[in-house]
Amino acid sequence: MLATASSLQASWLAPDNRLHLSHGPIDLIIKAEGQSAQLAYRKAVHAMQHLLERLVVELPDLRLRTARPERYLHPIARRMARATGGYGKRFVTPMAAVAGAVADHVLAAMTAEAGLTKASVNNGGDIAFWLADGHKVTALMANLDTAKCTICSDTIWRGMATSGFSGRSFSLGIADAVVVLADNAANADAAATMIANAVNLPPDLPPYHPDMQAISRIPAHDLLPESDLGNQLVTRQVGALSAASINYALNAGEDETRAIMAIKPIAGALIRVKDHIRVVGLNHNLDQNLGSNFLCQRYHQKEMIP
Repeated sequence: MLATASSLQASWLAPDNRLHLSHGPIDLIIKAEGQSAQLAYRKAVHAMQHLLERLVVELPDLRLRTARPERYLHPIARRMARATGGYGKRFVTPMAAVAGAVADHVLAAMTAEAGLTKASVNNGGDIAFWLADGHKVTALMANLDTAKCTICSDTIWRGMATSGFSGRSFSLGIADAVVVLADNAANADAAATMIANAVNLPPDLPPYHPDMQAISRIPAHDLLPESDLGNQLVTRQVGALSAASINYALNAGEDETRAIMAIKPIAGALIRVKDHIRVVGLNHNLDQNLGSNFLCQRYHQKEMIP
């Protein structure tokens, strides 16, 4: 969702002095390390000035099916279009990548000058990373202490995003969370949205089936009249589900993940439905508690499908 707001708000967050920038629905937590960190923070503030007002001008087009990037004027709008293009007949608009695209845009402004060792821009859980040679960063996945993703400078992966019915965005599926690692945050954002939409019950379940009854859905425009999803039913609550339905939903999410891995630069996904977790791709190394470390694999763009 995008809307105009009064003005950009900036503050420092203890204990590690991360920068918090807030403007309307955009809420960024920014961390920079290295000798040019303060300059990077100033560049982040500058990049956010008037960003929302200029992007809102293109909202009518951004709520339609994705067109070629050249159709859009704002650089963030073009990032959104690139991330959501190529999905064929699947329904998707550039809005599926808005949070990640904003994170990428601000990070690019911060890292235009030399002198940083690490930087990250977290836009409500959709995160863009930058790493100097020889550095790495570890991030939690789906807010699970036992699931950590380590990103190294010698990989192409620089973006992570989360989607699901319980998040701040609308979802057509029943995933509590889908976390995607990609080459940038916009691609991760779009892929997480598409995978989360695919995590669903078998289409042949009758309406009176207990698992169908356990799910509450409502037309998107009833919650947000201007939503790009229109009258599509978005998930609001998911009650107890049978093991068969959970497994079907996870399988559907895995199938969609692998299909997207074939067309987009994503490393894979972690999919969570209730207390069940499926990890697809990521060349993961798991301990008995779901675990631990997704190790620094030397991925290259032609080696993404395991």
